[in-house]
Amino acid sequence: MQRYFVNNKENDLFILSNEDSHHVINVMRMNLNDEVEIVFNNTLYLASIINLDIPVKCRLIKELDINERRIPKVVIVQALVKEQKMDYILQKACELGVYQIIPVNTSRSVVKIDKNDSKKIIRWNKILKEASEQSKRIDIPILDKILNFNDLLKLDFKGKFICSTKENKKLLKSTLSNFNINDKIVYVIGPEGGFSETEEDLLIENGYIPISLGSNILRTETASLFIMSAINYEFER
Repeated sequence: MQRYFVNNKENDLFILSNEDSHHVINVMRMNLNDEVEIVFNNTLYLASIINLDIPVKCRLIKELDINERRIPKVVIVQALVKEQKMDYILQKACELGVYQIIPVNTSRSVVKIDKNDSKKIIRWNKILKEASEQSKRIDIPILDKILNFNDLLKLDFKGKFICSTKENKKLLKSTLSNFNINDKIVYVIGPEGGFSETEEDLLIENGYIPISLGSNILRTETASLFIMSAINYEFER
């Protein structure tokens, strides 16, 4: 069943955005009284379509049960990478349950994006919304504004980790037993060429613990998927 996130509600009617209305009418080609899932204020509802013009409105039928979050609030700090890779990271991390994503400019980022680039943020939020609907989430991951590297030094979380390619670092798995589902954990992932030695040293000096994702060197677009998969495996029992 198709799921839509809705921000507007009038009594027992949910009002879809123009873009989602277009999707209902022209892409899905739904009919009157077809049922859809609506997420409003992180609550899931069953609703039926009552009109087929823009904006589409759906009448509430009932509230639905949801699966509670069973993994910690994972924050991925992702160094900026090329557009297709960034899109992939956002989509897949969302599907795997990431709580928050923070893009960051680093010295080795091939792509440099101004922190006030609103068009890029709007596009990324659209990707996250669509991935949340597809994966049946009841929330959309928080997407922060683009940070500069020095901004990372000020972040305050219970668990702060940097994915390192150096030897003799803690393995990701060995750190997970220290956390529960109410904790917020941040993982910092470098760009295609990795962090510079200066950047990595600065993060460690400011409380980030270097960890290894295993004996193989992963591409930057693979790292967040590995982290999220390992955390889901550890906590989804």
